[in-house]
Amino acid sequence: MRVAIIGAGVAGLTTAKVLLQAGHEVEVFDRTPDVGGVWSRTRRYPGLTTQSPKAQYSFSDFPMPKDLPEWPTGEQVQAYLKAYAWHFGVDACLRLETTVTSVVPSNGGWDLTTHTGTTYRYDRVVVANGVFCEPAVPAFPGRDEFEAAGGQVLAGTEFHDAEEARGKHVLVVGYGKSACDVTVPISKVAASTDVIARQLLWKVPRKIAGVVNFKMLLLTRMGEALFRYRFVRGFEKVLHGPANRMRRSMLNSLGSVSVKQYGLAQHDLVPSGQMEDIVKGAIGLATEGFFEGVADGSIRVRRDMTVDRLKSGGAILSDGTVLPADLVVCATGFTQGVPFLPDDVQARLFDERGNFALYRQIQPIGVPGLYFNGYNSSFFSPLNAEMAALWIAADLAGALSLPDDAARQADVTAQLAFMDEATNTHHCRGTKIIPFSLHNADEVLSDLGLQIGRGTRASHWLNPVAPSAYRKVTPQLLARLEARASDVRVDVKSK
Repeated sequence: MRVAIIGAGVAGLTTAKVLLQAGHEVEVFDRTPDVGGVWSRTRRYPGLTTQSPKAQYSFSDFPMPKDLPEWPTGEQVQAYLKAYAWHFGVDACLRLETTVTSVVPSNGGWDLTTHTGTTYRYDRVVVANGVFCEPAVPAFPGRDEFEAAGGQVLAGTEFHDAEEARGKHVLVVGYGKSACDVTVPISKVAASTDVIARQLLWKVPRKIAGVVNFKMLLLTRMGEALFRYRFVRGFEKVLHGPANRMRRSMLNSLGSVSVKQYGLAQHDLVPSGQMEDIVKGAIGLATEGFFEGVADGSIRVRRDMTVDRLKSGGAILSDGTVLPADLVVCATGFTQGVPFLPDDVQARLFDERGNFALYRQIQPIGVPGLYFNGYNSSFFSPLNAEMAALWIAADLAGALSLPDDAARQADVTAQLAFMDEATNTHHCRGTKIIPFSLHNADEVLSDLGLQIGRGTRASHWLNPVAPSAYRKVTPQLLARLEARASDVRVDVKSK
């Protein structure tokens, strides 16, 4: 088949790689001049690093170079993805600096139109533009006055050089990972750096107590099992039953360590609730140098505050505090959208609350020939995207035996209701699967009738999950699809 993939980030590249190996004709569209998605040079902000260590933030069959640091920079990740595209021949399929403006179903296929006005015909379309596609910047009252006086308001993805902050009074709006990441380099050159935090979030140290790598605790099957999933099986029944007190103690002890390790109490930065509530906000990795900057005074966190309005040369906070400001950097999240799809198609993509209603985070119900990948943001994003790519390849080949539309719709509804409760609706409109990354991979592989070995899975309960453990899954599926295709050819020939 001819397949169009919209987006050349992690999900788009691995989908292209798998579909090429399955024998399809593939073209990958991206509006940026390079591959990488969020890692593109057009979107990287100073201080950007991975949230997961390199061993976990990699594809199963293409490990990151050994000489990279444990948490690679944005530039290093982009180079890795570029090498991945070249290694698997995806680079020949790229249509970079090409914005997709319209994707319309037509006679069993899809007509895709770009910003140049050119229309292409495809049998299938995979949307892989990502859940961190469009930055959400607050509509600050007084922005016109602020900018007329020379002030700047930028999304985090628009801030590319710390030198832009040199000698300026800077406000960083947000308290997630990207906000803390960008704050550190800004604080080294700015006249003042204030972080406006509407809500404090728990931060997990990269090295707990300065010794234990956080991946040993949270990037294992045991770590994931500490959070109750929709279906509780095996040892999870023990953790959320007889051992529930121990489970809660394990999680909350991380909070105690974090408070002590970063001196949060002294700086009035202890989040409300307990560490076990971390999933209800955002699971964030502490940025190296951030709390050190708080301690030495180069970074000031204004907790439980918002920007009430901007004015010439400054900002007024929700408590009436007036701060000098020349530059406002907004690390305030993203919107997830597919503006290139027609209204009648979009109406079938969302539930009544605007959540993406995708089976396995991949397939919209009642829209044949359309798939999504990368709408499963996780600690193991490359691995989850790779597993989704296999699912798509199998469905294209007619090799999946799935429940009917009604059953799949009921499953999607139940999954969203569960995530509402588990994350207090903080699941990026149904596109975030943290902290249930491995459960998602298990479900996708179950649909495919594939799985890694029992011994390997067992080892992942105590050891960080290695995507390389899944490297045999792709060739196994491709062999199965080839055998299926051969059987079909023989059957057609015999007739």
